[in-house]
Order: sequence, then structure tokens, then C-alpha cells
Amino acid sequence: MTDIPSTSDFKNIAVGYSTNPNDTFSLKADAYTNDKWFNIDQKEIIAKSWQWVCHVEKLREAGSYTTIDIAGHPIAIVRNKDGELNAFYNVCKHRAHALLSGDGRTAVITCPYHAWAYNLDGHLVKAPHTEHLENFSTKEICLDSVQVEEFCGFIYVNLDPNAKSLATQSGTLKDEINHWAPDIDKLTFGHRLTYDIKSNWKTVIDNFLECYHCPTAHKDFCTLIEMDTYKVTTHGIWSSHMAEAGNTENTAYDVSDASVKIHAVWWLWPNTCIMRYPGRSSIIIMNVIPAGPDRTLETYDFYFETSEPNEAEKEAIRYLDEVLQSEDIALCESVQRGMSTPAFSQGRIVSDPSGSGLSEHAVHHFHGLVLDAYAKHSNS
Repeated sequence: MTDIPSTSDFKNIAVGYSTNPNDTFSLKADAYTNDKWFNIDQKEIIAKSWQWVCHVEKLREAGSYTTIDIAGHPIAIVRNKDGELNAFYNVCKHRAHALLSGDGRTAVITCPYHAWAYNLDGHLVKAPHTEHLENFSTKEICLDSVQVEEFCGFIYVNLDPNAKSLATQSGTLKDEINHWAPDIDKLTFGHRLTYDIKSNWKTVIDNFLECYHCPTAHKDFCTLIEMDTYKVTTHGIWSSHMAEAGNTENTAYDVSDASVKIHAVWWLWPNTCIMRYPGRSSIIIMNVIPAGPDRTLETYDFYFETSEPNEAEKEAIRYLDEVLQSEDIALCESVQRGMSTPAFSQGRIVSDPSGSGLSEHAVHHFHGLVLDAYAKHSNS
């Protein structure tokens, strides 16, 4: 089996999809199970979109840095002495060794292999024992840069040098997030949950983008929010999911002292989910990392008013981890198993024209963006 989809593959993968959400089928199962489509996802979607890195607090000080892998490529992000962010491929220009690892602070980026040293703008400033080399100048060597952007209190990078800024691509998303979470850049990291899910990353996103399954699969969640107020609105590269919440006793977690009474969630193409649950002011970032056709790594990063969660927040973390995530992971893994059988090729999208939460129109919106990315690759 080839790792590169053929022309007919690209044509067939879009069969059944319509721009009309009331008369369309989902993506075909092959897009979730086949190696060649996973490879296209990495190359044409993940490597060409804005990818979440961290909260701005991690890189607030000069010399602070963090590292991340995106679509299999090692990336380093640093704050220089002038307060500007720089992002580079985390690859030494001498023999390709990784330059930085993890998080930290440094005045100079020094390769641990042969001690080639770069300043925080990526320019080579020292290369030991190279004085005798001909046609060699440190001034001519610089790390390969990557686009980096601060957006709504968080830092994102994009490996595509031709990509428009996230602020430009996302339109009014910044205004909406700042309206509902005006203190987002002042919050601080409090907790991380990690998951290794036996399903394709798009299965995870599909599940996140609809609450059609909530009354059946998330009974506690449906006592936390008021389902009759749940509205989902799609935009260019994002969608919003809003509901009144935390107004009455529920079986999820204690919200008796909640100051935030709106469940506000934003999905940002292709794999970042920004969530504001009832409680104190907080933000949760759900980062979905494709790891294989049937494997997804997922992190939940919690940002609170204080670095130590209060008792209600600890209860909320426990609920999300032990109940809601457990329910969702079981759903995604079951769907992935079903997609890998000959019994399923694609399913009908259920859409509510009113935009309620009991609808899959945001899933349809996501599938359209996926197919757009596939079409761009097939035409390139």
C-alpha cells in the first residue's frame, strides 16, 4: 500500500460530503484509519496550521525557552533580550543535534554536541576550533526560523512560512475570547492531565465538536450546563460552543461559589480546544496531538487565578479526568474500532438548523476544512 494518496484517492475521499450540513455524510472511514491519510494530515494540516505551545507566562522573561514537536519536527521557542519571541527548528546547523530540551532560561543557545553557540535571535556567535576553516563565517549561519505569535494569552507557532497570522485567520475569535475571559493572560498554570488514546486525532475532534451525544453519554455534564441554552456557531477556522451553566446543584462538581456562570468553549482549527468551565475564572487548553492513524496524545492544561487549585477546582479536575474524559475516551476508541471494520464507510451528519448543541454541524464544518486541506494538496 502506497503512503501517498493517488488522484483517485483524493477524489473518492470527498464523495458523500456536501456543503449543506442538512444533506451530507461524514468523512470516510479511510481518513481515520489509513496511514496515507495520516501522513497527509501531518504534512498538510498540522504542519501548515497554528499550533498551540503554552501560556505566555512560561515565556514571559528574557531568555526563557520551551521546546515542542510539531508534525515530527523539533521546535524551540525563546524570548530574546528585547522581549521579542523567536521560534526555530531545534536543530544545530553543524551536525543536526537538538539544541535545547524541555523548558528553562538561557543567555545563549549552546549545542550540547560540539558547543556551537547561537544568540537568542538564532545567529551563530561561536564555533570552537573553526578558525582555520576556509570559506566559513559565523555571521553567515543562522537557525531556520518558524512563525510564532502571541494570541489571547497563549503562544502558537506555524511551520508554514507563507501562513497568514493567527489574528488575521481567526477574525473575531480574539474579541470573543477576551469578552468572556478578559483576564486570560493573567491566569497561571495549575495542573496537567495527559492521555494516550487509541483513536485517530480526527475522531477526538469530531467527538469534541458535538453535544448530540451528551444526553446519552454524559448525564452528569447535562446537569452542569443548561442544554436548552447550548448554541454552537461555526466561523472560518473556529467554532464557539456556549451555554448557561453552574446555576443549580448538579452531579458533576460543586459550583456553589462559582463566579463564572457561562460554559464557553472555542475550537480552533485544527486541534486546539479552549475551554472555560463554571467556577472561578479559569481556562483549560485541550491539545490534541496526532501520533498515528489510530493513536492520539492529549493534554489538558488548567490555568487558574492561583497556581494551587482550590477545593472546587480539584473536584472539577477529578470530574473531568475520572468521569468526562473516561466517557469520551471510551466513545472515541469504540468509534475507531468500528471504523476499522468493513461494516462502516461513512455516516450521516445530524444537523439542527437552529444551531443547538444537539447537532453535528460543527463536525461538518471541521470535515469541510479537512477536505479543503486535502484538495489543496492534491492540486499542488
